[in-house]
Amino acid sequence: MQFDLTILGSNGAIPAHDRHPSAQILNYNGSLFLIDCGEGTQFRLNKFNIKRGRLDHIFISHLHGDHYFGLIGLLTSFNLNWRETPLHIYGPAGIEELMNVHFKHSQTQLKFQIHYHHVVADEPRVIYEDEVLQVETIILKHRLPTTGFYFKEKKGLRKILVEKIAEYKIPFRDITGIKKGADFTDENGRVVPNAELTTDPPEPRSYAYCSDTVYIDSFIEQIKGVGLLYHEATFADEHTARALETFHTTSRQAAEVAKHAKAGKLVIGHFSARYENLEPLLSQARGVFPETYLAREGTVFEI
Repeated sequence: MQFDLTILGSNGAIPAHDRHPSAQILNYNGSLFLIDCGEGTQFRLNKFNIKRGRLDHIFISHLHGDHYFGLIGLLTSFNLNWRETPLHIYGPAGIEELMNVHFKHSQTQLKFQIHYHHVVADEPRVIYEDEVLQVETIILKHRLPTTGFYFKEKKGLRKILVEKIAEYKIPFRDITGIKKGADFTDENGRVVPNAELTTDPPEPRSYAYCSDTVYIDSFIEQIKGVGLLYHEATFADEHTARALETFHTTSRQAAEVAKHAKAGKLVIGHFSARYENLEPLLSQARGVFPETYLAREGTVFEI
């Protein structure tokens, strides 16, 4: 199944150096999840040929404008395009009030329904779940209540070996049980152990999005072994004091999180506008965690 991340926006509060505020698309087997929606997000969707009409779930980490200012424009475009499919928005309770104020004063009557799922930044909670995927909140520490989002595949069924179906004349009605781990008893009463009939399912894949936060390690156990980690890296090492003052993280600190979490790969973003050249931030992070990559807009990361 497809599982990949497209970077739409990677800068901090101020758009600069042809970088835009935070926004990402997570594609799970054709289902698209928008993570944060900074100013100009729908322009980036157009640029990277991502159909906005396929978006049914939007996750907002917190209510600083660089993480949601693009939402009003996106919702308005949905309406102008006669969207009828319900939309789910996950974020702080204030996001509903902000959107409703806009619709009230612009006298906008939505043609589609928005379901708001209010996220509380107190402890990790499951906020989305379907047959194959689950999303938990990650509790971060910023100037406003802020959560990250942890997307995890559910463990799949075991894979039955086709040749064993023929060898033991396994009826169709027994296959689901065998995939779930059951042994098989043939017509002569012989028990065939499941280990002979199946192979292990693939290891579940996962993606963790850690937006604005001061350096903390309280969520590391929660995301231990994550396949792909995005962690903000607003500042370089020489601005560590500024990072602490503004409740942000340096690139080296982001790499420390990835190292301790035993992540597969780290993507750093939310760059300060003071840095036109991002290579020093990348170099500092790779000194701690070599599998670090810049969140360059348009880049697709396989999970």
